[in-house]
Amino acid sequence: MTIGLTIYVLMWPVIVAAILFLIARGFFRDVSEAKKEGRPVI
Repeated sequence: MTIGLTIYVLMWPVIVAAILFLIARGFFRDVSEAKKEGRPVI
């Protein structure tokens, strides 16, 4: 029971970090693409 609860609690930060990484990667990809094309990001 305790090990299951521990895994459940520790799983959420890993999921959040992965999603944040994917969002940041897409954002920086858009920034570099906009910089190459000479247009503003916003």
